[in-house]
Amino acid sequence: MTQTDKWRNGLQPRVADEVEHIKAAFRNPPRTKGADRPRKREIIAIAAPDGGLDYMFAEGEILVREEYLDRVLEILEHPSRRDLERGQRDAVQPVIAGVALLTTLGRRYSRMVDAVGAIDERLGPGIATPNHVMTVCPGQGTSCPATEPEEVYDEIEPFPSVCQVGGGAGVLIYMADTGLLRDAETHSWLAGVRMRDPVEDADPLSPLQGNPPVIPPYTGHGTFVAGVTRCMAPSAEIIMTNAFSVAGSVLEADLVPRLEAALSLGVDIFHLTVACLSRHDLPLISFLEWLGRLRQYGGVVCIAAAGNSGFRRPTWPAAFSEVISVGALGGDWRGRASFSNFGGWVDVYAPGRDLVNAYATGAYTCYASPYAGQVRRFYGMAKWSGTSFSTPIVTGLIAARMSRTGENSQQAAAALLAEARHQAIPGVGAVLLPCCPDGTADRDCTRHRC
Repeated sequence: MTQTDKWRNGLQPRVADEVEHIKAAFRNPPRTKGADRPRKREIIAIAAPDGGLDYMFAEGEILVREEYLDRVLEILEHPSRRDLERGQRDAVQPVIAGVALLTTLGRRYSRMVDAVGAIDERLGPGIATPNHVMTVCPGQGTSCPATEPEEVYDEIEPFPSVCQVGGGAGVLIYMADTGLLRDAETHSWLAGVRMRDPVEDADPLSPLQGNPPVIPPYTGHGTFVAGVTRCMAPSAEIIMTNAFSVAGSVLEADLVPRLEAALSLGVDIFHLTVACLSRHDLPLISFLEWLGRLRQYGGVVCIAAAGNSGFRRPTWPAAFSEVISVGALGGDWRGRASFSNFGGWVDVYAPGRDLVNAYATGAYTCYASPYAGQVRRFYGMAKWSGTSFSTPIVTGLIAARMSRTGENSQQAAAALLAEARHQAIPGVGAVLLPCCPDGTADRDCTRHRC
């Protein structure tokens, strides 16, 4: 192991492979349409004692509660804010009202952990935090879905299947994910899903290149998630965004402004298939401020995946009390999936093992141990596992109920969560299954092994 590879010490091989993929992507981020290439960042991974991942962050940056910014600058031995910004125009950047990003730690502290440790000692924890890396549902203390996508036969139908009763008409869902594949509408249940973001208006992802086309990791994640949602609520309107364009990941300071801007769209449901572990398990301070803004918009809910680490430790944003957190059931729908996070902070569980839905067409090369280097061929569909995919089942069921009952998203979510607690599985928790209504009332769908 070289000097530069020392960060891999203590990490399981699969975890290290996935972290390396993310670190490399942030060192050379993709160019997004209509925008300059995102700033390069050095990502640091902190190993957990069990060989998993503790958390990841952008080195040299910290998030600070603005009311304490002058005190923080003093602790870091910076000049005043005015003088600092005069010398370095982007040294202090707004994230959301109440939280700023400090992009320089000064000469005394070269590492984030030292700077935040000094601030903790003087002001207490939670005043300054890392700029955490958030990903499409951390797995095994890592940063990926529970599995890499798996091959299925050509022309296979989605599972769970499309609800023939329909549902979701008039409901607007905002999805922060990895974008929409250009050929997504070849799947009838994805017709009408669109790309639109108030921060960055974007077309569907560019066509894949090569013969056969090469499918990069995470490329079809957003399309798959939208497909699962539409199977539950075929008439729901979905705005898909490519918020996680860097190896299925985004920094907290980059995601929150997107979500703030999206409040102007009149969204009914915010759907986030992203999660992260945090330093000392503290809440994400900029996301906390966004949730305060969300509360000003009556009848709107936020739903997030619980993550795929298989432990009780909270992941964010799912662990916030205002967010509906979704764990995953195993393949028989009678127990928790081994990869799913769990605990009192997880509100509900839905099927998340071996779901089948829309994906890219082409060749995918696995990058994580033990399948690293294995080439898989896909024909527009895939089988995939993770809380990323149990979460859109819940989102779709809420949307379907809204159109059926006239309830807003908070009312529909409350009713479904009450139903989920009524049919809770001992040792697991509240459960929602993808069963279609008969048009007047909910009923169990025996063809889905309920």
